[in-house]
Amino acid sequence: MLTSYQPFVDGAPVTAAGGTFTTRNPADGEVIAEVGRGVGTDVDAAVRSAERARLGWARTRPAERGRILLRLAEVLRANADELARLETLDNGQALVQSRGDVETAARYFEFFGGAADKLHGETIPLGPDYLSYTVNEPFGVIGFVLPWNAPLQQAARGLAPALAAGNVGVVKPAEDTPLTTLELARLAVEAGLPSGVLNVVPGYGHEAGAALVEHPGVRKIAFTGSVDTGSLIARTAADRLVPVTLELGGKSPNIVFPDADLDAVARSSWIGFTLKSGQVCSAGTRLLIHTDVYDDVVARLVTRAAAATLGPGLENPDLGPLATAAQFEKVTGYLKLGVEEGATVAAGGGVPDDAALRAGHFVQPTIFTEVDNTMRIAQEEIFGPVLCAIRFTDDDEAVRIANDTRYGLAAGVWTTDLSRAHRVAGQLESGQVFVNEYFAGGVETPFGGFKSSGYGREKGFEALKHYTQTKTVTVRV
Repeated sequence: MLTSYQPFVDGAPVTAAGGTFTTRNPADGEVIAEVGRGVGTDVDAAVRSAERARLGWARTRPAERGRILLRLAEVLRANADELARLETLDNGQALVQSRGDVETAARYFEFFGGAADKLHGETIPLGPDYLSYTVNEPFGVIGFVLPWNAPLQQAARGLAPALAAGNVGVVKPAEDTPLTTLELARLAVEAGLPSGVLNVVPGYGHEAGAALVEHPGVRKIAFTGSVDTGSLIARTAADRLVPVTLELGGKSPNIVFPDADLDAVARSSWIGFTLKSGQVCSAGTRLLIHTDVYDDVVARLVTRAAAATLGPGLENPDLGPLATAAQFEKVTGYLKLGVEEGATVAAGGGVPDDAALRAGHFVQPTIFTEVDNTMRIAQEEIFGPVLCAIRFTDDDEAVRIANDTRYGLAAGVWTTDLSRAHRVAGQLESGQVFVNEYFAGGVETPFGGFKSSGYGREKGFEALKHYTQTKTVTVRV
C-alpha cells in the first residue's frame, strides 16, 4: 500500500490542484499518509472523465458489466489483508471488523455483478393495436459523497448497483478516511473496469464535496452522513432538479419484551451499540426494556462492558478508537451531558485510564440507565459507544417511545411471540426492523430511512431502481 495518494481520475493517479493534506491513525495520532487535496478543478476533471466514459459503459452488454464487477469482488478478496490493515489504520476500528468490511464490499460487487443482466422492464397491456414497454436506463454520472465510519463498504454499497445499471461514478471520500476508496479505484482498473468509469477525488467537504454536488455534469447524488449536511445537499440538488439518495442519522430503538431470549438480547444488543465503537448510523442506541426484565438485561450488558477491551484496531480489541478528534470531543461532551440530565452511569462514562491510550481517541463503552426519552442523550445521535436504557410497561408504550424521535433508520424487536413481532414491526416508523437479531440481513436487504433519516434505498434489488430512470415506449402496431 502507498504512503502517498493522489486523486484517481481517468484510470490513473493525478496531481491534485489543492496541494496535500495528511491522514492520521486515530489510535495514536501518527501520520499514515499524505493525500492530494482535491478542489473544484480536480472534480471538474473527474466529472469530465466520467462523461467521456459514460456512453461506452452504458452500451457495454449488461452481462459483461456484471463479469467485470464479479472480477472486482475477487480482486478485493485477494487483497483483503492489505485493505483491512489500511482501513483499520485510517478509521481505527478492530482489524476483524475491517476484514468483515472488505468481504462485505466484495459481496456488494458480487451481488450486483450477478444482477446486472437481470434489470428487466415490463410490458403494459394496452390492447392489440399497441406495444408498450418500459426500459430502465442509467442516469449517467453519479456523485458519491461518503462518510468516514466505513469508507470501503460504503463506497461499494453505492458503486456496485450504480455501475451494474450502467452509470459512471465520481466519489468524494471523507477527508479523514480516503485511503481504501482510492485503493478501490486502482483495483477496479486492475479488474478490468474501463478508465473513467470510476474516479475518486479526496478533499474537504466545502471544496471537493461542494464542487461535486454543484457540478452540472452530475445527474444524481448519493450521500451518507449527517442530517444537516444531507439537508444542504438536498437543497443544492433541488436547485438543479437532480435526484438524491440520502442515508442520514439514526437513534434506533431496540425493544426487549419480557418473553425474549435474554442471553441473545445481551449478546446482540452489545454489538448493536458498540460495533465500530458505536459509529454506525443504524446502531441500536436506545434500548427499550420491559420493566419486568429491565434490571436483568442491564446487568448482563454492564458485565460485558466491564470485560470489554480497548486498544489500537490492529490488536483486535473489542473497541478501537473513535475515528476523528472532532468525534471524540462530541462523544465525551454527551457523556457529561447525560450526567447533567440526570441519567445514571451504569458502566463507563469516560475515557480509559490506560496511559498508553491517551494519545488516541478512546472512549469507554457507556451505559446510561433510568433514561427518559425526552433527554437529549435519548433524542440526539451521539455516534459513539453510548447506550440509553429506557423502561416501558406495555406494547403500546414501547411503540410510542420508539417512534418518539425525528429519526427512523432502524429498529429492533425481541420477542418469542410471532404475532407481537409482526404487529410491532408494522407500527414502527423505521426503514428496517430487525427481529431477534440486531443488524440482521445483508447486502440483499434494502436499506434506508424514514423521517429525518433520509430517503431512497441502498442494498438489494431495490437499489437498482434508485440508480435508474424509467423510460416508457409505446408503439402503435
